[in-house]
Amino acid sequence: MFEFAWLWAFALLPLPWLVRRFAPAAKVEQQAGLQVPFIDNLAAVAAQSASSRTLSERGPLLLGGLVWACLVTAVAKPQWLGEPIPQPLSGRDIMLAVDLSESMLESDFVIDRQRVDRLTATKVVAGDFIERREGDRVGLLLFADQAYLQAPLTRDRATVRQLLDEAQVGLAGRATAIGDVIGLAVKRFKTLQSSQRILVLMTDGENTAGALAPEAAIELAQAEGLTIYTVGIGRDSGGISFMGLSVGGGSSIDEALLTQIAQQTGGRYFRAQDLDQLVEIYALLDELEPVEQDADFFRPVSSLYQWPLGFGVLLLAILLVWQRQRGGI
Repeated sequence: MFEFAWLWAFALLPLPWLVRRFAPAAKVEQQAGLQVPFIDNLAAVAAQSASSRTLSERGPLLLGGLVWACLVTAVAKPQWLGEPIPQPLSGRDIMLAVDLSESMLESDFVIDRQRVDRLTATKVVAGDFIERREGDRVGLLLFADQAYLQAPLTRDRATVRQLLDEAQVGLAGRATAIGDVIGLAVKRFKTLQSSQRILVLMTDGENTAGALAPEAAIELAQAEGLTIYTVGIGRDSGGISFMGLSVGGGSSIDEALLTQIAQQTGGRYFRAQDLDQLVEIYALLDELEPVEQDADFFRPVSSLYQWPLGFGVLLLAILLVWQRQRGGI
C-alpha cells in the first residue's frame, strides 16, 4: 500500500506564491558605477505584456514550480507498506541481570588460551545466550552498588547484545547489590503484567551492597511468581592450572546464597567456570513451555522519497542550463 508518512508537508506547496504575493518587494538602489550586463534583457522582459509572453518566458517559472513540488513531495516521505508479517505469538519473557562490581575484573577465565576477566567472559556467555532467544523477549539489568534497567523486554536482540557489550565495570559502582537487582526485576515484571517471569542472574555471588536484603528480595520474587536462575561467574579461590596457564585466585562465590535464591523461586543454580557449562542452562530454558502473547505484526516499509527528490534535482539542472543559454545567469 502506498502512502505519505508526512501528508501535512503538502501544505507547503503554496509557500512560494504566498511569499511572492505578500512579501514586500526588494528595493534596488541605484549606485554610480554599477553595471548590470543583462539589464537590457530585464527591461525588455518587463516591457512585454502578459498576453505576448511565449513559452520560453513562462518555461522557467513552470520548471521552478515543478522543482518545488518535487521537493515537497520528497519531504512528505512517500513510502510503500508491505503486507503485514505476523511475529511469533508465543515465547518467553526473560530478564538478564549482569554484575558490574569491581570483583568482575578478576582474570580467572581462559578463552582461546588467553586470560580474560569475569565481565569479558560474561559478555561472551550472555551474548551467546541472547542470540539463542529467538521468539523470546529479552531485557537487560545491570547492577553493582545499585541496579539499573539498561534495556526493557524486547525482541530486538541485537540492541540488547550491543548494550551488554558496552557495559563496563564502574558504571554502577564497585560493590554487589543482588537484593536490589532482584527487586528491580520484580518491579519491571509487575509493571508489564507478564504471565511468565524469568530472571537469569549472572554474578560473582557476594552480596556486599544495596538497600534490599537478598532474603527480602526472595520473598518478593516468590510473591510475584518470579523464577530466578542464578549463574555463578568465576573459579574457586586458590587458583588452578589450565593448559599450562595459572588462573584463579579471585574472590570466592557465595554459592549458598545463589542456590537459595534459585531453589526458593523455582529455578536452578549453575556454575559458569567455562563456556561449555552454560549449555545446560540453554537446554533447560528451551524446555520451558512458551506462553501465548498478544498478536504482533510487522509491516516492511520501503522509502520512495529518492524518486521525487531525484526528479526535482534533474528539473533544477535543466532550469539552470536553460537560464544560462538564455543569458539569465
